[in-house]
Amino acid sequence: MTSTLSQPAIAATGLRKSFGDHVVLDGLQLTVPRGTVFSLLGANGAGKTTTVKILSTLLRADAGDARVAGHDLAREPDAVRAAIGVTGQFSAVDNLLTGEENLRLMADLHHLGRGEGRRRAAQLLEQFGLTEAAGKPAATYSGGMRRRLDLAMTLVGSPQVIFLDEPTTGLDPRSRRDMWQIVRDLVAGGVTIFLTTQYLEEADELADRIAVLDRGRVVAEGTAEELKRRIPGGHVRLRFADPRDLDAALRVLGDASRDNDALALRVPSDGSLRSLKTLIGRLDDQAVEVDELSVHTPDLDDVFLALTGDPTTGKVTTR
Repeated sequence: MTSTLSQPAIAATGLRKSFGDHVVLDGLQLTVPRGTVFSLLGANGAGKTTTVKILSTLLRADAGDARVAGHDLAREPDAVRAAIGVTGQFSAVDNLLTGEENLRLMADLHHLGRGEGRRRAAQLLEQFGLTEAAGKPAATYSGGMRRRLDLAMTLVGSPQVIFLDEPTTGLDPRSRRDMWQIVRDLVAGGVTIFLTTQYLEEADELADRIAVLDRGRVVAEGTAEELKRRIPGGHVRLRFADPRDLDAALRVLGDASRDNDALALRVPSDGSLRSLKTLIGRLDDQAVEVDELSVHTPDLDDVFLALTGDPTTGKVTTR
């Protein structure tokens, strides 16, 4: 029998969900390894929040199967709930309670003893840098502090899998980066993070794997670098100190755009190590001196726009 630890944190097959005639998820397939950050990207209405609601037992799928933390979503919903935590787009913090009281309330809901609940609250307040504000009402907290408290509340029950549904929406850049570090620390401790976000830089920074959701289907999946290499526009820029080397390189490479003012060539490339080695080898064989080399690949914005298609035609522009 396969051990629970060797199973994926999340495995979904053929998930479907419609609201009336509107199809939100159309045969969704996902596999999320344990101890990783998996990011689901998609435009508004693509089905990201519906996916999170289904996988966290807040909504029933119309069809399909899923296992979360080793438990069958349909047959063992209570076991799934015991193994997960959810931080939604909007804070679940009670503004009338202090930070410590919010955490102790969560400890009570998780049936922790009074002493254990106090210890867990104190530990999380320290972990999230909220000790000094522990006795203040949550209504006085900044947006970043409220988000940290919200996530700390999610961790009271020591979940194996955490669903973060656009967790940094509305945060300033410093608070967003603080949250990123918290996510990294959680994953280093063995927690699995399922992240939906509108910030493509966030997915680029955090995710081990990224899936792009469009009209209820995953249209691409891979690491950030793998996805970027799928999109046209990548190139290597070569700069030369001597115009004669530029001329020689152009004769060797052929397919390149020339910039005479900068003494540079732009050579189409997918940015992979193999193509870079081939390029350097061809120049080296002809003793062409290159002063500077830089690799440019499309960013996740380019990937997102290319893969999610034209909303007026309903067509995905590239696979």
